[in-house]
Amino acid sequence: MNSSIGKGSLENISHLNLIADVLVIGGGPSGTWAAWSAASSGASVILADKGYCGTSGAAAASGNGVWYVPPDAEQREAAMASREAMGGFLCDRNWMTRVLDRTYDNINSLADWGYPFRVDADGTVIRRSLQGPDYMRFMRKKIKQAGVKILDHSPALELLLDAEGAVAGARGINRQSGERWTVKAGAVVIATGGCAFLSKALGCNVLTGDGLLMAAEAGADFSGMEFSNAYAISPAFSSVTKTRYYDWASFTYEDGTVIEGAGSKRGRSVIAKTLLTQPVYARLDQNMDEETKAWMRSSQANFFVVFDRAGIDPFTQRFPITLRLEGTVRGTGGIRIADYTCATSVSGLYAAGDAATRELICGGFTGGGSHNAAWAMSSGYWSGQSAATYALSLGEKASLRSVRSVGEAGLQGAGNHHVSPEDAIAATQAEVFPYDRNLFRSATGLSESLDRLNHLWKEIRNSQTPDDSQIVRSREAAAMVATARWMYNSGLQRQETRGMHKREDYPQQDPNQQYRILSGGLDNIWVKPESAVVRRELVTV
Repeated sequence: MNSSIGKGSLENISHLNLIADVLVIGGGPSGTWAAWSAASSGASVILADKGYCGTSGAAAASGNGVWYVPPDAEQREAAMASREAMGGFLCDRNWMTRVLDRTYDNINSLADWGYPFRVDADGTVIRRSLQGPDYMRFMRKKIKQAGVKILDHSPALELLLDAEGAVAGARGINRQSGERWTVKAGAVVIATGGCAFLSKALGCNVLTGDGLLMAAEAGADFSGMEFSNAYAISPAFSSVTKTRYYDWASFTYEDGTVIEGAGSKRGRSVIAKTLLTQPVYARLDQNMDEETKAWMRSSQANFFVVFDRAGIDPFTQRFPITLRLEGTVRGTGGIRIADYTCATSVSGLYAAGDAATRELICGGFTGGGSHNAAWAMSSGYWSGQSAATYALSLGEKASLRSVRSVGEAGLQGAGNHHVSPEDAIAATQAEVFPYDRNLFRSATGLSESLDRLNHLWKEIRNSQTPDDSQIVRSREAAAMVATARWMYNSGLQRQETRGMHKREDYPQQDPNQQYRILSGGLDNIWVKPESAVVRRELVTV
């Protein structure tokens, strides 16, 4: 094939060169569904995973509830209505209906393919739950059977654009061998997940916003980045952030006194405010019986591993807890979806899963695991199918395009100074981890953080080009800084409290701000309310 790879940020190009119709970046649920859907549509597909496809990412680490609702009018209505007010009325009924339909079909397809769904005591198959390790191992096998080539331990570092500005592939590196790789493709699906800022939340330490940065460098924009301050309860000595079981918990101060309101719907805020000054303890002792205990252990076995190892019975003994930031992973902001194909605002680029905005079905409040799981398989299915259609429509043109790489921050620089990726990560975490800065927001706090984050961004942009041993970490650091800047600029713009976005200086929801907020840019961040024109684009088939 005749091709021209323009000089970009990756030098010494003695590496793996591959060609595909569709490149999927990310190997979680959305990535594997996208890869399967694209391959099933007749496209040749390569999937590049930062870790090992089938074991890395948030879904693979534990059980996953699924927003699986039978096509019954009353049940569907209740399912959609249940989240609308909580999400600040920013979701879209058309999208919710489509996701419910597609999730129902995809789950049933899993059953037809032989996925081992659990069965309850009455012999009923439970299709509202997927065991992460089994699910992702199953999906890896499924996409390999479909002919997808998998590049494990191969994070993408930057996208490639053609002369017209359309996305035409990506470049990356193998973490184990150090070998560089280039994939030229007719279309690319970003399925890299969200950004949890290396908070040690379960399964999230590969989720550093890499896909968001790559998409922005190609010209994509975002929606809902202010809804990015999801915190999950975790034992203070553990990374396990599965929070469903805390519905059965009592929360107490160190002296054993009950913390009023900690177990309510606003419990996270109460716990966070308490943690600012003193420890918080939990015990799973509310409305508990032996049958419930047995169900808990069978449903989420890994939840109890850390307790068993520590010799703690969480049903009878108190244990210290903390709140770990899950950021945009359990938030709802991400790459803006332009239409029902899951295309972004850039030709040839599609987005799926947590990398994309989930406002369409959740509004401004997290859907937790179930809505995210439904969105992952639905958006993955649509993006893969659409990417295949787009790529195949290019015909021979796809293989003849000259392309250039567009990655910069944390990847290449002309400066004389070196910015330590670990120092940049720590500096970013200092702005996004504190509850009194990210969870309880104010104009003063957000502005002060942005001053420091903007300075850090300039330092990274003007630093020396990192060597191969630091290049992945350097890119992760740049992605985290960029994500924090989109988050906090969007948070400043929304001068109200809506969904998970809480402004201490604007504690009420403002009916005049019932719109989504778009953002984008790199050196200069822009933020603006979503226009009616964009809103109409979102419902155009």
